[in-house]
Amino acid sequence: MPIEHAPFSQAEYDRRISKTRKAMEKAGLDLLFVTDPSNQAWLTGYDGWSFYVHQGVLLGLEGEPIWWGRFMDALGGRRTCWMSDDNIHGYADNYVQSTVRHPMQDLAGHIRALGLEAARIGVEMENYYYSAKAHAVLVEELPNASLQDATALVNWQRLVKSDEEIGFIRKAARISEKVIQTAIDRAAPGVRKNDLVADIFHAGITGVDDDWGDYPAIVPLTPSGLDATAAHLTWNGAPMKAGEATFFELSGCYRRYHAPLCRTVYLGSPPPEMLAAEQAQIKGIAAGLEAARAGNRTCDIANAFMDVLAKHGIKREGRMGYPIGLSYPPDWGERTASIRTEDDTVLEPGMVFHFMPALWMDSWGLETTETILITENGPAEALCNMERKLFVKD
Repeated sequence: MPIEHAPFSQAEYDRRISKTRKAMEKAGLDLLFVTDPSNQAWLTGYDGWSFYVHQGVLLGLEGEPIWWGRFMDALGGRRTCWMSDDNIHGYADNYVQSTVRHPMQDLAGHIRALGLEAARIGVEMENYYYSAKAHAVLVEELPNASLQDATALVNWQRLVKSDEEIGFIRKAARISEKVIQTAIDRAAPGVRKNDLVADIFHAGITGVDDDWGDYPAIVPLTPSGLDATAAHLTWNGAPMKAGEATFFELSGCYRRYHAPLCRTVYLGSPPPEMLAAEQAQIKGIAAGLEAARAGNRTCDIANAFMDVLAKHGIKREGRMGYPIGLSYPPDWGERTASIRTEDDTVLEPGMVFHFMPALWMDSWGLETTETILITENGPAEALCNMERKLFVKD
């Protein structure tokens, strides 16, 4: 595909390849096999719903990356990858879900053709898309190679976003504002949850102005009442009820880039303990944003928030955020640093996090979150423009 049709400039892809190769050299790798679809897209631009079969990117220490996958998806690679067609390879369909052959046998053939059958090869061991069977076959096919765990090697290179990436995230943030506002406006007693979610999907995919919406890596999380005491429930066909809180954990998505945003709606009169928690949460978020400065650490954000909660007598455990950007299902997080008290990742300008200090109590949940950008100077910038409060509707 001509680079002028790719999502990013050639200079941007060159920057990504260079960063990754430096990390490979530091890890002592000759070749990297990348299966995470987010990492594939970040390196090559590949974009398709084909991650349910074996596919990946081979990156050596020189030359263009190689995208490898099912033959019918290699055609999609030619439509979305920035490399030449010579570096997009597809395996025959009789490898798919076969009991007598495995796609890794085909991949091993490509590695042998590169003369790297005895190389030090990095693979993403702790990854949704790299199976135990795939690893076993690759080890069997390449007995002289040294297969080493390179989980998150590419993910860590993605942590600091380029100006081009931040531009995409800002577009996603405008869409996030739209989907959250749609959820707030539509929420009312008697509205079936599936109908509300249909409106959320419509708002997100429609996008804002010329910025069309992509599918988010996580479906809308919209639990109500006691269901909202759990973090990751989706929706059903039941009507919304007065006297219940519903949190909306949503994200706009623009060309696979996300800007998660959460707000909570209460139908009726909230209980005093929820209103008190709302004030503590809002003060804690402000303290966290103030601590989210270049040179500080991710734990400084978490500690600032937790200190406020402690003053209000609220106990909370668990992490309070994670890096976001380019992602595919099932997760819009990048799976590297975490905003939690034991993580000491140093903050740098250009890092983008979902600051997610939600509260899940015994009888209700309260989610108020922000996508934040670490800036050159001063506190983090909240990229979405949405009032930070518990929304109350009669």
